[in-house]
Amino acid sequence: MTLQVAVAQLDFVVGDLTGNVQRIVAAAQQAHAAGARVLLTPELAICGYAAEDLLLRPAFVAACEDALRQIARQTAALRGLHIVVGLPLPAPAGSVPGRSVGRAPCLNAAAVVCEGQVRHRYAKRELPNYQVFDERRYFVPGTQPCVFDVDDGVRRWRLGLLICEDAWFTAAAAETAAAGAEVLCVLNASPFHLGKGSEREHVMRQRVQETGLPLLYAHLVGGQDELVFEGRSFALDARGALVARAPAFAEDLFQVELQPSAQGAPRVQGPLADAGTTEHDLWQALVLGTRDYVDKNGFPGAIVGLSGGVDSAVVLAIAVDALGPQRVRAVMMPSPYTAEISWLDAREMASRLGVRYDEIPIGGLFEAFQGALRPLFEGRAPDTTEENLQARIRGTLLMALSNKLGSIVLTTGNKSEMATGYCTLYGDMAGGFAVIKDVAKTWVWRLARWRNAHDPWGRGVAPIPERIITRAPSAELRPGQTDQDSLPPYEVLDAIVERYMENDRSIDEIVAEGFDRAAVEQVVRLIRINEYKRRQAPVGIRVTHRSFGKDWRYPNTNRWRG
Repeated sequence: MTLQVAVAQLDFVVGDLTGNVQRIVAAAQQAHAAGARVLLTPELAICGYAAEDLLLRPAFVAACEDALRQIARQTAALRGLHIVVGLPLPAPAGSVPGRSVGRAPCLNAAAVVCEGQVRHRYAKRELPNYQVFDERRYFVPGTQPCVFDVDDGVRRWRLGLLICEDAWFTAAAAETAAAGAEVLCVLNASPFHLGKGSEREHVMRQRVQETGLPLLYAHLVGGQDELVFEGRSFALDARGALVARAPAFAEDLFQVELQPSAQGAPRVQGPLADAGTTEHDLWQALVLGTRDYVDKNGFPGAIVGLSGGVDSAVVLAIAVDALGPQRVRAVMMPSPYTAEISWLDAREMASRLGVRYDEIPIGGLFEAFQGALRPLFEGRAPDTTEENLQARIRGTLLMALSNKLGSIVLTTGNKSEMATGYCTLYGDMAGGFAVIKDVAKTWVWRLARWRNAHDPWGRGVAPIPERIITRAPSAELRPGQTDQDSLPPYEVLDAIVERYMENDRSIDEIVAEGFDRAAVEQVVRLIRINEYKRRQAPVGIRVTHRSFGKDWRYPNTNRWRG
């Protein structure tokens, strides 16, 4: 008298319909062999999440429908197994707006497949349109609950479907309970950011307390461009207690057991994976996002410009954890202003991680550029122009290696630098993927220390020489340079960026918290005038609730000073 429910917490690839079908079918076969009567897949599993403007193409949506039929055919022999598949479906006739108000041609849907037949369909009702979400561009909302029956051989179970945002509000869950559901099954593709896991569990607990029903949360895992999905599917019992949880940042066929109870709502039990620390989760998100971007886009490996500083050191360590040392190449490009300890520390770190390491001195190239420009610069004192020349020479060399070898250049700029423009367009910003683009400098140091104390991928402890972490940060583009020559201390800068950029606080509100007005105005001005740089930066992994990516849409031309 138990119902086994499996969750296919898998890493799907956007647009790879054939591969995604194969993964769902394989999971269904494995789940059925283990005794499951229900298999839940994540939101939009067939097409991958987020498919963005692919969803505006009728041929793409039609291909997703055909993929659903393939799943039905290939699983027809799995007697009694109900497979809940997330996919886009065409919107009903008459529900597509005219061109003047945009086109939302489909439904964010789930289909229940059993023994070769599509038994039920459900359309997501709450369509998020904030942060990185843009679902009203693509979907029209559903209007009806969906409850389907599953027979375990002894009794009939009634399972209700919700899709992600539906469960963040009261109405859809309440109507599903009123329609007779005994259990809420929620398909999800909810992007990671720091603190999001506990936030999800808190909100889902509210739905359980409102409805009195246990809840199964089926979540996606993997990286997709700037987004990372950490898995960590879970189950709550009818009291809201966490009774089962899948591993984070890893694929898993997560299985829970429902048992009838004389007290009313079914009992739920399953494996309970440990929760990671904040640093662990952040590191794993960066590793997973890097690995999936490189692998899903077919790059043979990655190239990192190693400087002897902490940012490039952390990026190199992430790359090696993600790809292995044999697929990562480090390049040191010293200039006349590069300190000897930078050379030594870069060589030492490359040796510790076992990556190929090359040195290309840029002194001669720098002199050649200066010589070519000297007649045009006559009478003008050296300034940031000469500093940026060095960064752009390095960017050119790295991109030449990328073109010749096929490997992707991982840029090494952090969020503090992206905010203030403390980076060179076509220089250290040149590359294909910005690994720590959403990681503030103070967090970079925390990650460096965490990684030195932990070895989550078996690549070796303490890969980063201690001096890289403790020395004063410097771009080393002029004699004696440090970052704080032109920026506030990073603990101050990062706190201002968090308040202004991530939380929309005004200058006056930040000053009222005790920050120096001159420092606040300096940072806000730098954020404003460097928008043009960020528009040309490579995509990078989002790990906070607001990154310089899809959820930051500020104009380049802007005279607002608040």
